[in-house]
Amino acid sequence: MTARRKFLAVAAVLAGVLSLASVADARGFRRYLSLRQDVESLQERNRALSDQNEALRREISALRKDPAALERAVREELGFVKPGEIVFHLEEEP
Repeated sequence: MTARRKFLAVAAVLAGVLSLASVADARGFRRYLSLRQDVESLQERNRALSDQNEALRREISALRKDPAALERAVREELGFVKPGEIVFHLEEEP
């Protein structure tokens, strides 16, 4: 066996041992997989928050420009009624 082959064999064995140690160690490959899953979860949460922000931007724009949207929001969120209107509150039975 030549010196080069011996070196390659030792390097291959060492790489195998390090790979096994990385898989077995909680701070190695398993940690990488866990962190990758966390990143994917955070990216999904960011997408959801981005969608929510866009919906809120559209609502703000509508409230600024559309009097009907403003009236609807005031009625729903603040419970305002016009003079002479009668409001019925319907509640579900448990």
